[in-house]
This record gives sequence, structure tokens and C-alpha cells, in this order.
Amino acid sequence: MKAEEVRSSLQGKIAHPPGERDPRPRDRRSSRWDEHRRSRREQLVDAAVAAVGRHGAGVGMEEIAAAAGTSKTVVYRHFADRSDLHLAVCTRVAQQLLAKLREAMGSSDDPRQMVAAAIETYLAFLEADPELYRFVVHSQTAEADPIAGLSHLVGREAAGLLTLALRQTGRDEAAAEPWGHGIVGLVRAAADWWLAADRPMIRSVLAAHLTELAWTGLSGVVTNKEES
Repeated sequence: MKAEEVRSSLQGKIAHPPGERDPRPRDRRSSRWDEHRRSRREQLVDAAVAAVGRHGAGVGMEEIAAAAGTSKTVVYRHFADRSDLHLAVCTRVAQQLLAKLREAMGSSDDPRQMVAAAIETYLAFLEADPELYRFVVHSQTAEADPIAGLSHLVGREAAGLLTLALRQTGRDEAAAEPWGHGIVGLVRAAADWWLAADRPMIRSVLAAHLTELAWTGLSGVVTNKEES
């Protein structure tokens, strides 16, 4: 619990002892203030993303505050510290990427095309803003890596698709989980290498290589037994 929440909780207990109902209705202005705080946090996350794009993954809090047209003091009114802001940016990026990947994986009924679309989408997301991706994956917090958490979610999505494919072909569904997470790990590791090596090949070529590698293994297990 943050210091502000602790203070609020204690003030509430002092003003209204346990068992005694607060006779005052909730002030609508308080509700509006909650919405203002949420909106302001989103604006500051927007500013942080813009600052990363302008200054790179090593952007400082002063540069983020400047992008927001305010001061570090104001930023710290809405975020406990730099780690809190970093986590909010990471969460935003993870949500956006997950939405794109889900859309890509649902764009076709053909298993190979689903794999290819997901890989292409992941790489395109990274290439569109590599500094923002570096900012996210080079975690500055003690929290879990948001992209690792995202990889787990995407792995579950992939496992779900593989489960259906294996069920339709009469094969054992137990392998869907490790295969789904394994494919996601393969793509993430290759993508991290690609960025670190300053993209030594164009995205479409890397996507084709990764699709070929992933599908070579999958194609033998998501086809009908009679066809194998």
C-alpha cells in the first residue's frame, strides 16, 4: 500500500471508528477528482512514451516532465517514483502488443498463416519503436518483466490454438502448452538478437526464417494422422 493510501485509510478510521456508519454521502467532487487523477496519469504515460521516442530508452525524469510540459514534482504527485511510471508504460505497451497479436492470430483459419501473422506482427511492433521496446525490456523496477508476462499470455493464446488443432487431428493435446510457450520464447529471443545486432536483415526475411523454423516442427503434429 502506498503512503497516500495509508494516510487516507488512517484518516478514514480516525474520522469514522469501526462500526460507525459515515453519515455523509460520497462527494461527487471526490469521484470527479479520481477520474482526473486517472486521466492525468494517462497523459503522463503518453508524455513518457513521447520522451522515449525523442531521447531513447535511457530517458530521464526531467526529460519526461518536459515532454509533459510540467515539472518532476508534478510527475511524482501521480507516480510514487520512476519505477511506478516505468511499470505504467510497460503495462501500456504490453496491452497494445497483446491486442495486435490476438488480432493477428485470429486473422486466418490456416495454422501456418496464423503463426506467420503473429511473428510478423511482433516484429513489426518492435521495429516501429525499438527504443520504446528497449525501455520496456530493460526493466528498471523490481517488478516482474511486463514483456515476460506478456510472453506468458501470448504463449497461452498459442497453446489454445494448438489445442484445437491437435484435437481436430486426433492427437494428444498435452503438448499444446509447452509448444505454445516454446514458439513465443523462440520469437522473442530472436527478436531481441535482431534489435541488439542493429537489424542485420530486413523484417520480412527474419519473419520468414522464424515462421519456417516454427512451422517445420509444428506441421508434423497438427496434420491428420492419416496424412503424416
